[in-house]
Amino acid sequence: MGVIYIDSRPYEVEENQNLLQACLALGFDIPFFCWHPALHSVGACRQCAVKVFHDEKDLEGHIVMSCMTPATDGTRLSIDDPEARAFRSRNIEWLMLNHPHDCPVCDEGGECHLQDMTVLTGHTYRRTRFPKRTHVNQELGPFVYHEMNRCIQCYRCVRFYHDYAGGRDLNVFGSHGNVYFGRHEDGTLESEFSGNLVEICPTGVFTDKTFRRHYTRKWDLQTAPTLCVHCGLGCNIIAGERYGMLRRVLNRYHDEVNRHFLCDRGRYGYEFVNAADRIRKARSLAVPSGSGNEMTAVIASAASSGRIVGIGSPRASLEANFALRQLVGADNFYSGLSARDHALTALALKIISESPAQIASVSDVEKADACLILGEDVVNTAPRLALALQSTARQKPTQTAAGLHIPPWDDGARREAIQDERGPFFIAASSATNLDPLASLIRRGSPAETAQLGYAVAHTISPVAPSPENVPAEIRAAATDIARGLLDAKRPVVISGVSLGEENVIKAAANIASALHTAGREPLFHLALPECNSMGTALLQGKPLEDLAEGEEPSVLIILENDLFRRLPPAAASAIMERAGHAVAIDHSETPTTARARTVLPAASFAETSGTLISSEGRAQRFFPVMPKHGAVTDSWRWIEGIAETLGQKLTWTNLDE
Repeated sequence: MGVIYIDSRPYEVEENQNLLQACLALGFDIPFFCWHPALHSVGACRQCAVKVFHDEKDLEGHIVMSCMTPATDGTRLSIDDPEARAFRSRNIEWLMLNHPHDCPVCDEGGECHLQDMTVLTGHTYRRTRFPKRTHVNQELGPFVYHEMNRCIQCYRCVRFYHDYAGGRDLNVFGSHGNVYFGRHEDGTLESEFSGNLVEICPTGVFTDKTFRRHYTRKWDLQTAPTLCVHCGLGCNIIAGERYGMLRRVLNRYHDEVNRHFLCDRGRYGYEFVNAADRIRKARSLAVPSGSGNEMTAVIASAASSGRIVGIGSPRASLEANFALRQLVGADNFYSGLSARDHALTALALKIISESPAQIASVSDVEKADACLILGEDVVNTAPRLALALQSTARQKPTQTAAGLHIPPWDDGARREAIQDERGPFFIAASSATNLDPLASLIRRGSPAETAQLGYAVAHTISPVAPSPENVPAEIRAAATDIARGLLDAKRPVVISGVSLGEENVIKAAANIASALHTAGREPLFHLALPECNSMGTALLQGKPLEDLAEGEEPSVLIILENDLFRRLPPAAASAIMERAGHAVAIDHSETPTTARARTVLPAASFAETSGTLISSEGRAQRFFPVMPKHGAVTDSWRWIEGIAETLGQKLTWTNLDE
């Protein structure tokens, strides 16, 4: 800790940060554009000027950019100095010379950082009457709209897209006063994280094209904190609703999970909530038209004569799955997964529970200084984790910058020092992945060969680990290189998952993490799971779907937010439904399962209900509704509660906590 003096008053701040960070943390208002807490400082916009004094006797001082000046102990500065205020005012005036001043029609209106900063600086009147510089906009695909005339050259877009996220198809072109940010030609942005340009841009250059078509502004929306349901990471989001439609999704900052950014799947994958074929009414072959109560009465009548079975789902909330298990009993509760996926998820739960390594959050992965990905295409199974791995690849080289006494917030100087250098980053997979450009070693092989490599790495790190048999020379050589790279790191991360369908791959990854722990390192370990509540389903310990083909035929089969035809071959899924006397599907969207069910009950989507999801890290998080339910749509667990009540069971809960 150190003490800095702001306008002659002392304040205690953390050292190893710049003056802008320190002042913002203390609640002072300093305008800025190019600085971002994840991207740090490059001093591009020159808007955060303050006056710094040599000591208490210095009355003249000099202007500096606060984002490029360290907050060292004893620093004296003034934010309100007349010269500093005048500098900031003149600076934003010339930044705005060519801006179209089109706030009334700009999609960024109401949440525009540029609007906030111009008001803060006092720039309210344009003095120039000369023609403005103009640009031709680009077509950037279905998600991001481009309006280059609003650009103030802060470089945030390129620094995120190219430097932080590793994208290669968007860059800065031109020179001096004629600078253009975009692609070399029109075309869809290729990065899986391109939607973050909408939030990272402080003006209206990049806006949300999916939101734009609704003619809606920020202040029109009703919003709520919720969770992304498109993979197992549990990213935090803000959902916005208007007139009963989900209109957009924004990132919600969580320091240990997604932090400032989302993947495009999480940002734009919400339209199923608004789909025209959403299930809005209950229907039953036994009761062609009737209320929900009549439907549950029919189900209860069919259940009274025999066995009632429940099939849960890794995309349904923990509460909905639990309610179903309480209704049918633990012996009649099935996880909703095939035998292979059920075994893999159960194994992942066991390993995470017993591993001596720290189970890594997304934020932890960003701080790792070496990485091994064993048998997982992370970009497709856990995209936000893949973005974190971009930072992992840069951690080791930043030690070079630290040796040159470059502070961590000086992003431009740090990147200049490390150039294209990457740290130890190893990928063992069955096919090419989008993370391959980061890798210092890539090993292609079958799932069995990938597992063999993993076992060999673990044994090389620690002889206590089991030794694989008949290891080819090329695999043993690769294992030696990987083991050496992981051992040279202080906090290496081992990442694997279930996508290859091979238990030995997961076991091998666990062995590597344990071996690193035995060797005295501080390893991080993460197993990627495919769905938003895969871990929660595993914790409820159901049975695999194939077990339903045996034993007494159920009189009622309740399928909770699941499509059996995605889990099993069509013939096997059909056989399970045909064995049941009365198949009931509780779901929000039409699927082959709902098409074959005798009774279909409309469930609420994530945007219309509350619940708890357990991430692949094992983190329990609650999500909340943002929009009202339409028609007969009801919470899944409420449907189950209604069936239980009709059967005479007491499963009355008044809230989710119960």
